[in-house]
Amino acid sequence: MITILLVDDHPAARKTLKMEFDMEPDMQVLGEAEDGFEALDKAEKLHPQVVVMDIKMPRMDGIAATTELCKRNPGSKVVMISLYDDRQTRDEARVAGATALVSKCESPELLLEAIRTTASATIH
Repeated sequence: MITILLVDDHPAARKTLKMEFDMEPDMQVLGEAEDGFEALDKAEKLHPQVVVMDIKMPRMDGIAATTELCKRNPGSKVVMISLYDDRQTRDEARVAGATALVSKCESPELLLEAIRTTASATIH
Protein backbone atom coordinates (compact mmCIF):
# COMPACT_ATOMS: atom_id res chain seq x y z
CA MET A 1 0.00 0.00 0.00
CA ILE A 2 1.38 3.39 -1.00
CA THR A 3 0.82 5.88 1.81
CA ILE A 4 0.27 9.50 0.80
CA LEU A 5 0.22 12.94 2.39
CA LEU A 6 -1.76 15.34 0.20
CA VAL A 7 -0.69 19.02 0.30
CA ASP A 8 -2.63 21.77 -1.51
CA ASP A 9 -3.99 25.10 -0.31
CA HIS A 10 -7.30 24.62 -2.13
CA PRO A 11 -9.76 22.37 -0.26
CA ALA A 12 -11.60 21.47 -3.48
CA ALA A 13 -8.34 20.35 -5.12
CA ARG A 14 -7.46 18.20 -2.09
CA LYS A 15 -10.95 16.68 -2.09
CA THR A 16 -10.77 15.83 -5.80
CA LEU A 17 -7.30 14.28 -5.49
CA LYS A 18 -8.27 12.35 -2.36
CA MET A 19 -11.30 10.88 -4.14
CA GLU A 20 -9.05 9.87 -7.05
CA PHE A 21 -6.50 8.22 -4.74
CA ASP A 22 -9.22 6.51 -2.67
CA MET A 23 -10.41 4.72 -5.83
CA GLU A 24 -6.96 3.14 -6.26
CA PRO A 25 -6.59 -0.18 -4.41
CA ASP A 26 -2.88 0.37 -3.79
CA MET A 27 -3.07 3.91 -2.35
CA GLN A 28 -4.04 5.29 1.05
CA VAL A 29 -4.20 8.99 1.97
CA LEU A 30 -2.88 9.28 5.53
CA GLY A 31 -3.55 12.99 5.85
CA GLU A 32 -3.91 16.38 4.23
CA ALA A 33 -2.22 19.75 4.67
CA GLU A 34 -2.95 23.22 3.31
CA ASP A 35 0.56 24.71 3.32
CA GLY A 36 4.21 23.81 3.68
CA PHE A 37 4.36 24.31 7.44
CA GLU A 38 1.46 21.96 8.03
CA ALA A 39 2.96 19.49 5.54
CA LEU A 40 6.23 19.32 7.47
CA ASP A 41 4.40 18.77 10.74
CA LYS A 42 2.14 16.04 9.34
CA ALA A 43 4.95 14.30 7.45
CA GLU A 44 6.93 14.05 10.68
CA LYS A 45 3.95 12.48 12.47
CA LEU A 46 2.55 10.28 9.69
CA HIS A 47 5.69 9.17 7.80
CA PRO A 48 4.04 8.90 4.37
CA GLN A 49 5.85 7.11 1.59
CA VAL A 50 4.89 9.83 -0.93
CA VAL A 51 3.98 13.49 -0.39
CA VAL A 52 1.92 14.99 -3.21
CA MET A 53 2.83 18.67 -2.90
CA ASP A 54 1.43 21.72 -4.66
CA ILE A 55 4.04 24.33 -5.55
CA LYS A 56 2.15 27.60 -5.08
CA MET A 57 0.79 27.93 -1.54
CA PRO A 58 0.65 30.73 1.05
CA ARG A 59 2.94 30.90 4.10
CA MET A 60 5.41 28.25 2.89
CA ASP A 61 5.35 27.19 -0.76
CA GLY A 62 5.96 23.69 -2.03
CA ILE A 63 9.55 24.33 -3.12
CA ALA A 64 10.63 25.47 0.36
CA ALA A 65 8.62 22.71 2.02
CA THR A 66 10.13 20.05 -0.25
CA THR A 67 13.65 21.25 0.46
CA GLU A 68 13.02 21.06 4.22
CA LEU A 69 11.08 17.78 4.01
CA CYS A 70 13.95 16.06 2.18
CA LYS A 71 16.27 17.07 5.05
CA ARG A 72 13.93 16.12 7.89
CA ASN A 73 12.21 13.05 6.44
CA PRO A 74 14.42 11.43 3.79
CA GLY A 75 12.13 8.38 3.79
CA SER A 76 9.28 10.43 2.32
CA LYS A 77 9.54 11.27 -1.37
CA VAL A 78 7.83 14.23 -3.03
CA VAL A 79 5.79 14.34 -6.21
CA MET A 80 5.02 17.97 -6.98
CA ILE A 81 1.89 19.22 -8.72
CA SER A 82 1.49 22.62 -10.30
CA LEU A 83 -0.43 24.66 -12.82
CA TYR A 84 3.00 25.87 -13.96
CA ASP A 85 4.81 23.44 -16.23
CA ASP A 86 7.82 25.35 -17.50
CA ARG A 87 11.55 24.61 -17.40
CA GLN A 88 12.25 26.94 -14.46
CA THR A 89 9.53 25.36 -12.31
CA ARG A 90 10.77 21.85 -13.20
CA ASP A 91 14.35 22.84 -12.34
CA GLU A 92 13.27 24.36 -9.00
CA ALA A 93 11.30 21.22 -8.13
CA ARG A 94 14.24 18.97 -9.00
CA VAL A 95 16.75 21.06 -7.02
CA ALA A 96 14.36 21.05 -4.03
CA GLY A 97 14.39 17.24 -4.11
CA ALA A 98 11.11 16.31 -5.82
CA THR A 99 11.16 13.04 -7.73
CA ALA A 100 8.59 14.27 -10.26
CA LEU A 101 6.54 17.30 -11.27
CA VAL A 102 3.12 16.70 -12.80
CA SER A 103 1.05 19.50 -14.29
CA LYS A 104 -2.43 19.85 -12.84
CA CYS A 105 -3.60 20.13 -16.45
CA GLU A 106 -2.45 16.59 -17.26
CA SER A 107 -4.59 13.50 -16.95
CA PRO A 108 -4.95 11.96 -13.48
CA GLU A 109 -3.29 8.80 -14.82
CA LEU A 110 0.04 10.65 -15.16
CA LEU A 111 -0.05 11.65 -11.50
CA LEU A 112 -0.94 8.11 -10.44
CA GLU A 113 1.94 6.78 -12.53
CA ALA A 114 4.37 9.29 -10.98
CA ILE A 115 3.24 8.29 -7.48
CA ARG A 116 3.66 4.59 -8.22
CA THR A 117 7.07 5.10 -9.82
CA THR A 118 8.22 7.18 -6.86
CA ALA A 119 6.90 4.69 -4.34
CA SER A 120 8.54 1.73 -6.07
CA ALA A 121 11.87 3.56 -6.02
CA THR A 122 11.63 3.92 -2.22
CA ILE A 123 11.12 0.22 -1.49
CA HIS A 124 14.36 -1.41 -0.41
